[in-house]
Amino acid sequence: METDWTLTAHTLSEALPYLQRYAGAVVVVKFGGNAMGDDAAMAEFARDIVLMRQVGVNPVVLHGGGPMINDMLARLGITSDWVRGKRVTDKATVEVVEMVLSGVVNKRIVQAIMDAGGRAVGISGKDDDLLVCEADDPALGFVGRPVEVNVQVLRDLYGAGIIPVVAPVATGRAAGETFNVNGDTAAGAIAGALQADRLLLLTDVAGVRGANGEVLTQISPAEAEALIADGTIAGGMIPKVETALAAVAQGVRAAVILDGRLPHACLLELFTAHGAGSIIRSSEPRVKPAP
Repeated sequence: METDWTLTAHTLSEALPYLQRYAGAVVVVKFGGNAMGDDAAMAEFARDIVLMRQVGVNPVVLHGGGPMINDMLARLGITSDWVRGKRVTDKATVEVVEMVLSGVVNKRIVQAIMDAGGRAVGISGKDDDLLVCEADDPALGFVGRPVEVNVQVLRDLYGAGIIPVVAPVATGRAAGETFNVNGDTAAGAIAGALQADRLLLLTDVAGVRGANGEVLTQISPAEAEALIADGTIAGGMIPKVETALAAVAQGVRAAVILDGRLPHACLLELFTAHGAGSIIRSSEPRVKPAP
């Protein structure tokens, strides 16, 4: 037992340079994947977010909720059409999306953070015009692309010690419509507007893989674009990498596509030299230096 406590103390001591490095930093975390449907994983994620806030980090949580939306649509008997693999979101569907994301998933995450001893407030992109959108593709209906990001409400919340939890539902620029926004896209847009230190995109895979199947722990923007062009990065990983690239281009210091299945993935990425996924940044060294 004494050895276990000594190991814990050693771990905390080793984390000191990283705790100092991220004190006061803004970190945008996109939470999604299988962890959202598992109570134990949700509680672990919430505890890690509260710990980040406790040591001086300003976390902003974005979330998705695709499986929950699918389940509710099925229960209501609402069928969906698909265009190029993407769901057409009509008026009936977007109402369900808003109900599930803002009313169910968002509040579940808020409650988990509160249960872990933190303070959290759940909002959507419609609140205070946080996200204002135009239609991403008219064929897809009410699927939005952010064209304005007004982040003062987030600064007000984390400035008061409150963790913002944001559902990716947005207001339409033209007529105040409600738009569904891809969670990764919303997280990237908000991270860019906040000039965040880190954007963490939690996924159900180990990270971005190279041509030989190896996880690439460090990727420059030019390398990422080349991997997309030659087909090495393909399928569902393309929009995640494109989100990361856009965030870095907007001034985010680094974006990380990390394995959300790993216990304490966010803490591993921020507070250890090991990391937990693939980092995309322009020039900052992978091993974070002591201040």
